[in-house]
Amino acid sequence: MADITRRLFLRQLRGTPTTYVSHRVRGRIRHEGVGLTFRFRAITAVLSEVPVDDRELPLLFHARTSDFQDVTVQATITYRITVPATAATRIDFSIDPLTGAWRRTPLDQIAGSLAELAQQPALDLLAGLPLTQAVTEAVGPIRERIAAALSADGRLAEVGVEIVAVRVVAVRPEPELERALQTPAREAVQGTADRATYERRANAVERERAIAENELQNKIELAKREELLVIQEGANARRKATERAAADRIRIESEAERERTLAAAHADAKRLDGAAFAEAERAALEAAAAVPVATLHALAARELAGRLPAIGQLTVTPDLISGLLAKLGGDPR
Repeated sequence: MADITRRLFLRQLRGTPTTYVSHRVRGRIRHEGVGLTFRFRAITAVLSEVPVDDRELPLLFHARTSDFQDVTVQATITYRITVPATAATRIDFSIDPLTGAWRRTPLDQIAGSLAELAQQPALDLLAGLPLTQAVTEAVGPIRERIAAALSADGRLAEVGVEIVAVRVVAVRPEPELERALQTPAREAVQGTADRATYERRANAVERERAIAENELQNKIELAKREELLVIQEGANARRKATERAAADRIRIESEAERERTLAAAHADAKRLDGAAFAEAERAALEAAAAVPVATLHALAARELAGRLPAIGQLTVTPDLISGLLAKLGGDPR
């Protein structure tokens, strides 16, 4: 929109580098061009403003495929007004001299024409394709059909409109149908993911099994070594017990032999002592047999006196002395 300001009794228009401005007074051109600034009288001025920059026109329309499925086409048309003077005479680009705003909607008129021209070839193309082919393969052909139709249309050239580019973003079916079409691919991807998950789990299980087998083998090997150790310890214990028993037997036999030797020696000593005592007794008896009876009585009395306890006083009566003297003086036999 042009920038219009008031200067006393006049108005001043200041354009932009992307807009073409035409100023007519009584049917004659006073000013025209891009990026102009001039003053004018609002009561007599006829102003037109035509954009000359690239314009984007988004399109969203529905079509039906050969299998009677509804699809949505999303496209964008880039166009430019290359002959603004011609466009200003064919389309109403007039602006209010007081505000600078368009009196009509010229760009909407151009957009409507472009949309109608673009939809028809796209509808014809999609009507001959099934849904799956339309969704997967129709983007390029639709773009080419639309570009060819717009370039070949003479009305756009007469207005001064040039097509810069045509882009078709997507051809999409209804949401429910799109989800249905996506299901096989999703299932395939999910199947691949599941297989990868299963393979990963299988590999993990296999690794765990290998680890478990390795641990089991280690346990078996340790058990075998422990068994060998127990056997060896038992053999060592038996060997120690055998050696200890042999040593004890030898010690017991030695002690028994020593005891037997001591007992034999003691018995021999006792036998010798008995024999000596018997021999002494025999010799004493033989000697006593040759000694008179009175002498033996005297010796016995002396022996007895030696074994008696101490006697403080002894009273000897004449009877005892006389009897004893009689025995001493009598016949020894």
